[in-house]
Amino acid sequence: MPTIWLGVYEAMKKNPPIEPLALEEYVVGGSALPVTLIEGFENDFGIRGVQAWGMTETSPLGTVSRLQPMHATLDEKEKLRIRGKQGIEFPGIEMRIVKEDGAVAPRDGISMGELQVRGAWVLSSYFKADNHDNFTEDGWFKTGDVSTIDPDGYMHITDRTKDLIKSGGEWISSVALESALMSHPKIKEAAVIAIPDDTWSERPLASIVLKKENEQLSVDEMMAFLAKDFAKYQIPEQYIFIQEVPKTSVGKFNKKEIRRLYSEGKLSK
Repeated sequence: MPTIWLGVYEAMKKNPPIEPLALEEYVVGGSALPVTLIEGFENDFGIRGVQAWGMTETSPLGTVSRLQPMHATLDEKEKLRIRGKQGIEFPGIEMRIVKEDGAVAPRDGISMGELQVRGAWVLSSYFKADNHDNFTEDGWFKTGDVSTIDPDGYMHITDRTKDLIKSGGEWISSVALESALMSHPKIKEAAVIAIPDDTWSERPLASIVLKKENEQLSVDEMMAFLAKDFAKYQIPEQYIFIQEVPKTSVGKFNKKEIRRLYSEGKLSK
């Protein structure tokens, strides 16, 4: 998980290794690898970050993101953008993106839909379960991840279906907002959830963990920072500062817990 590697990176920054490290690269799965973490490890310690994706149901890896010879002439910013995607499928794995209307989306890097996978070692049913809603009749497993696939075959997860925010009829990716916020030099962690809104049905709420407890960061500053990459309707107006983002046992952001805490008014502003 990125949260684990973020902790490793911070520990190494506080206590730099005296001798060169044997570790050459690390692999991240479970959630998106922030580009700032990739840059930090490489610039400070010469260690490469590799984004991968998979599920227990895919036994477990489905994709890995590595640069190919055709990317050699790209500038470093563009290379980082590609490496931040979840990557291309392993041999034996098939992927497709299915839109809300059931049509298979083109591999244009723009069209979003649910990621579906199939393969000889991809789950075809759950043990002793009568519910087959996660599977199609022609053998595809519905992952629940909202994704795109670009013309070169690189898959990019934009969100989980349950975590997407629909505001005024438009979809907003919580993952994209989180990655952008965590690239801010003052922000350590950011988790974005949907909250009810009388006008727009839902609006994003960002819970923020600052790198330093005594750091000051205004809402206007965060909104201006996001305005470089997001449309106005995608930018949260509400932010809550917390000591730590609640996490699951494997280190993922526990958005279910964040929603519960927020609804009960327990998050400290």
